[in-house]
Amino acid sequence: MFNIILHEPEIPANTGNIGRTCVATGAKLHLIGPLGFSLDEKQLKRAGLDYWKDLDVTVYDDFDDFMKKNPDAKIYMATTKAVHVYSEVQYEPDCFIMFGKESAGIPEDILLQYKDTAIRIPMIGDIRSLNLSNSVAIVLYEAVRQNNFSHMQLEGHLHHHSWSEAE
Repeated sequence: MFNIILHEPEIPANTGNIGRTCVATGAKLHLIGPLGFSLDEKQLKRAGLDYWKDLDVTVYDDFDDFMKKNPDAKIYMATTKAVHVYSEVQYEPDCFIMFGKESAGIPEDILLQYKDTAIRIPMIGDIRSLNLSNSVAIVLYEAVRQNNFSHMQLEGHLHHHSWSEAE
């Protein structure tokens, strides 16, 4: 339903966590190179647990390669430099939400092309940024919430008891 883009991710554990979040929400993951790690790296698989095999993931050489293969993509750019708050926009099914690399974010020359769809997570003071995997989870779950958690399991179940026993 949704698409998460990581532009030049550097930390395998973050990408593994994000991959797991994508599987849990039915989102596709798009990785734009160069990557700061190998896709067979142990940390990546450990963070993604046994979910990595279920992940719909595509790797691109660079941003131009991504745009050539996805020319009609509606992209929201998640950045601390944006003026719009992530919860103030309406996320359409099949839209793309892009996040930059951990050390530098999305390059400003790319951001300038997406001024109207640049979004930010509010923070206090001079905090540089949140952890990348946390940021993806915050924004992706807002998009999923806005779309009524479509195709998601909305109720949990106890293994050895029934909720009615609690009454």
